[in-house]
Amino acid sequence: MPVVLITGSSTGIGRLTALTLAAQGHQVYASMRSTTSTDGAATVAEFAAVENLHVVELDVTSQASADAAVRSVVEQAGRLDVVVNNAGHLYVGYVEAFTDDDLTHLIDVNAVGAHRVNRAALPYLREQRSGTLLYVGSTIIVTTPPFLGPYVASKAAFDALAVVTSYEASQFGIETSIVMPGAITRGTSHFPNASRASDTAVTAAYAALDPLVARNEEATAALVRPGVDADPQGVADEIARVLALPRGHKPFRTVVDFTEAGVEHVMAFSDLTRETFVHRLGFGQTLQLR
Repeated sequence: MPVVLITGSSTGIGRLTALTLAAQGHQVYASMRSTTSTDGAATVAEFAAVENLHVVELDVTSQASADAAVRSVVEQAGRLDVVVNNAGHLYVGYVEAFTDDDLTHLIDVNAVGAHRVNRAALPYLREQRSGTLLYVGSTIIVTTPPFLGPYVASKAAFDALAVVTSYEASQFGIETSIVMPGAITRGTSHFPNASRASDTAVTAAYAALDPLVARNEEATAALVRPGVDADPQGVADEIARVLALPRGHKPFRTVVDFTEAGVEHVMAFSDLTRETFVHRLGFGQTLQLR
């Protein structure tokens, strides 16, 4: 069975994906920034009793940490087959109130972090001429709701990096799949652990909008129709489904959206337009798995 490295596995989708893949027999290396934090320690204790599930520390804001984690996986398992880029964080607030340091930090975690992990893993995948880079993206790059500006920007950068990396990786036999969850408020720590803007003076200037921000999570949850089970396990199941497909048959992009925002239709047209443009450039071979 494949050897899988998952980032951001202490809670939410990452944790559920680790448990799901391990139960299916994958050799899973579930990474997290800290194994001693409250969430990390609890997850480590849970994972210790699960067969095929191993824990590795990996801070996506550090290239040295990413390099060490990937090296550890390869040394223990003998190879690496799949990287699930899942780690991410949420900011909630008014765009103007987020300082340049705030914005830079979030992009560093949510987008550059995946790039660091790829830089650590790709040398091994290129050498073996096989592997899968699977990205846990977001429908938010299309829906772009209010009061989540830095997060929207960071996930758009994450998606763009996944796409442009796929052209080059494909020529070394490495597949790419982007799984795009819609808004999920249950079973994840995104909203409860969200960070706020550093500039409190600017935040105060927007006080008239505070009631809107205060009901952000409630409004998001209300997008799901009654009777629909908006369980993040559905995203983990989709990741498992994609990874189980034969080489060359994995979808480039798939959407799991309990809010039914119609993002899959937008992305289908967007990817078709992009692929047509790449063909017109004469680089069509980069769209094919070699």
